This record gives sequence, structure tokens and C-alpha cells, in this order.
Amino acid sequence: LYLDALRALVKIQQSATTGLDHYDYGRFHAELGLFPEWYVGTHCKFELDEKTRADLETVFATLIEANLAQPAVLVHRDFHSPNLMITEALGAGADFGPNPGVIDFQDALVGPITYDLASLLTDARTTWDEPQQLDWGIRYWEMARAAGLPVPTDFAEFHQAYEWMGLQRNLRILGVFARLAHRDGKDAYLAHIPRVNGYVRQVAQRYLAFKPLIRLLDKLDQTQVTTGYTF
Repeated sequence: LYLDALRALVKIQQSATTGLDHYDYGRFHAELGLFPEWYVGTHCKFELDEKTRADLETVFATLIEANLAQPAVLVHRDFHSPNLMITEALGAGADFGPNPGVIDFQDALVGPITYDLASLLTDARTTWDEPQQLDWGIRYWEMARAAGLPVPTDFAEFHQAYEWMGLQRNLRILGVFARLAHRDGKDAYLAHIPRVNGYVRQVAQRYLAFKPLIRLLDKLDQTQVTTGYTF
């Protein structure tokens, strides 16, 4: 099923983007702003000092600039398991074959080519270990190159781009899930926060540029332990 999803993603990324809005610095920064506001402040009840806030802004700028430098394609924005439906065969000659049926595409934008891959492989509702992520990442990269999509010819370069995009998206998801729980009363989303936090740490601990983020996450995790969170 995941190979089906990867094939569908490659086809989606070859689609025309006429009339769609583009991800830009302001949009990405606004999305990342959910992390300090809702996850750090509201969920973890942690007040950022000036230096930590400045360090976090530097991390945000590093991520945004790198991700905006990626080739741009059609981005579904929520290309992950809840929006991929198992379907019956669509008939001979159908573009997407039998699987998957793709829903919830109304917020599509033009943006970084690794965005939807990061959504799929670091899914907030399904834990995949790094070897599995890497295997599917390589398979996507091979499919994308064969289809003529503008992915780097060096897989290591592609993999870093994918990881940095995933880090940015998952910081946003921590903020979104905290907002859904604390503002909208949808507490079920809290169950997914440890998984997303794990995906954030997986990338942040690998790159020196994100050391301030790791220090902050360590403080936040300690805050959650001392205040009695059980997740």
C-alpha cells in the first residue's frame, strides 16, 4: 500500500499548479509560530526567555530558507494515512491504478518537493522506524528520478532536504495538535504528540544547526514529567 502511495505521489507531483497559491516565507513562518504559541506555551506551560526565543527564530529561519530553496511542485499538505483510501480497481488505463483514493486535498499549495513525502513517512498516527523511512525514501527518489521530477541526483542531498522539511512540518504539527486539544477540546490528538516529538528529535539531534531546539525539547520534556503528563 505504501508503494502505491509513493507512485500516486509521483503522479500528483507531475500535475499542473495553475491557480494555486505558493508557500512563501510568511506562510511557513506563521505555521511554525504554532509551535511556541500552542505547544511550548499552552501545552507545556513553558515561558521562553529572550535568548531561547531568538535561538528558536534562528532555527525557523534556517529551516524556511532551506525548504524554500527546494524545487516546487503541487503539495497536497496532508498526504498521510488518514487521507489515503483503499479502493477498488479504477479500470484499464486509469492514471492512478487501484490505490489509493486521495481525499482532503482542498488546501493544496505549490511548495517543496519533499513536503508530502515527509507527511507520509513521518505520519503522526503511525510509527515507522528510520530503516523503513529510509527504504521508502529511496524508493520514492528512484521513482521521482525516473519520472523526471526535479529531485537531486545525490540521494544524501535529497535525504537531508526531506529530513529538514519533515522537521519543519512536525514542529507545526505539535502546535496544531496542542491547539486542537486545548482550544477545541479534541483531546484525542494528545495521544499522537509523543510520536511527533520523536520524529522531531530524530532529525534535530542529527544536525548542529538544531542544537538549540534539542535543548528546548529537553526542557519541555522535563516540564511534562514534573507536571504529571503521562504521554
